Amino acid sequence: MLIETIKWVGDVSGHVELIDQTLLPNEFRMLAVEDVEAIWRAIKTLQVRGAPAIGIAAAYGAVLGVRPIADNASLNEAKEKLKKTCDYLATSRPTAVNLFWALERMQRAADDNNVQSVIELKQRLLIEARAVRDEDAAMCRAIGKNGADFIKDGDSVLTHCNAGGLATAGYGTALAVMFVACEQGRKFCVYADETRPLLQGARLTTWELMQAGIDVTLICDNMAGHLMSLGKIDLVITGADRIAANGDAANKIGTYSLAVLASAHNIPFYIAAPSSTFDMSIADGTQITIEQRAAEEVTESFGRRIAPEDVKVCNPAFDVTPHKYITALITERGIIPKPNRENISRRLI
Repeated sequence: MLIETIKWVGDVSGHVELIDQTLLPNEFRMLAVEDVEAIWRAIKTLQVRGAPAIGIAAAYGAVLGVRPIADNASLNEAKEKLKKTCDYLATSRPTAVNLFWALERMQRAADDNNVQSVIELKQRLLIEARAVRDEDAAMCRAIGKNGADFIKDGDSVLTHCNAGGLATAGYGTALAVMFVACEQGRKFCVYADETRPLLQGARLTTWELMQAGIDVTLICDNMAGHLMSLGKIDLVITGADRIAANGDAANKIGTYSLAVLASAHNIPFYIAAPSSTFDMSIADGTQITIEQRAAEEVTESFGRRIAPEDVKVCNPAFDVTPHKYITALITERGIIPKPNRENISRRLI
């Protein structure tokens, strides 16, 4: 990405700028965000999306939430405002663990013993939020380097949803593997699932890969099994929004189906994610909260009604892939083959 997906502009009195991803690929617009309510809306409405980018947005949102507190107010008042801000932002979306990880990190930063005033608190929070962003960018690059060797010359890679620069602060997660493999001179092609109902694959992933000069073909979600049966897919790489202690991974709805199909066709299935996406507090995927989104996302296609009025709709935004279907997890700390609690703990703890 030549332009940052999300960034802070200026000092503590500044604001957030982010790419409005609901407009892509037809329009590229940077959105200026001045208050915490606007950050909440940006996360909820998917103007900013992708687990790492959501975490960064939340960190910046914590700064925006405390900013209205007067510099001469009490430190306790500012910390109470921070807590309320973090509690509010935590209601925006339930599945991506990076959101909660970032908010907890911002509250820990506020307890820094060197913070003795409201002014120092605001400065400390901005430093921490920027660190969340910078660390994510570095993790993306490392994920790409660690996973690039899985892609060989002539391979066809299948990916689902969008796990590129738009979903992170840098190269992305799943797409980082492809970007680095491309940089290293490998020639390969990518099949991108459209990713119903909001078409993140069609709108965002194809756009990113085309910008990078990578050969990409868009397919409908229900075409993957057919392509696998024809021997046209060599490996699958996706991102994740939360990974349980045993390796079960929540990602965009449709990922589980791909993992089962890949297993049936003896195709390796990889998940690329930073350590911040692991939730070691939950034993397995049954404990991951799955976000249920509005029926209109399914019954309407970008403003046009495509289903009968009053039809019942089920619209989970994510599903959980059991770890038995995952060949390996690609992280910034290295590869975790045959993910389970022991292998994950050995690499991450």
